[in-house]
Amino acid sequence: MVAQHFAKAGVILALASATLLSTPLSHAAIASYSAHSLQIKHDVTIAATPAKIYEAVLQQVGSWWNPQHSYTKDGKNLSIEARPGGCFCEKFPEGGGIEHLRVIYLAPNKAIRFQGALGPFQANGVAGTLTLQLTKLESADSTKPSTKLELTYSFGGFMDGSFEKIAPAADFMLSDVVGRLKNFVETGEPAKAK
Repeated sequence: MVAQHFAKAGVILALASATLLSTPLSHAAIASYSAHSLQIKHDVTIAATPAKIYEAVLQQVGSWWNPQHSYTKDGKNLSIEARPGGCFCEKFPEGGGIEHLRVIYLAPNKAIRFQGALGPFQANGVAGTLTLQLTKLESADSTKPSTKLELTYSFGGFMDGSFEKIAPAADFMLSDVVGRLKNFVETGEPAKAK
């Protein structure tokens, strides 16, 4: 099962060059990794208020999250319960579903923190924390608000395989998440026009 996820990660990397042309790059880094842990950071400036971004994350996840990073390949099946303990879940059409992450911290219009292991990490003994920090940027033109979004995903534990090998695919996936959120908030469309 894990081998299949790593194979998918290779396919994701092979498709990266085509997708990167349609997704704005954030300032990104694999901040650190070891045999048993990984931290990825992305930051991007979004031409919107923190309130608009906060609402898009919690109330419209199915509109901007890449359906390729889901089990059903359909954003309509994704939802986030905007409360501590709330589920970032995906319903399966035939019944059942999956909890991608769980909300553990909400500071309205400032920060959202989730706990959980995304994608192939979930089938392993891995724990993670994903934080979205929103900082309003000062501007001379108050009609053009902008916000710095900082995403940090820290996770570690036991995984069959190397964190180093999966790091590029995880980094790419989170870059895609940040880029699609930025595009959606700024234009109403998650994918950048070609």
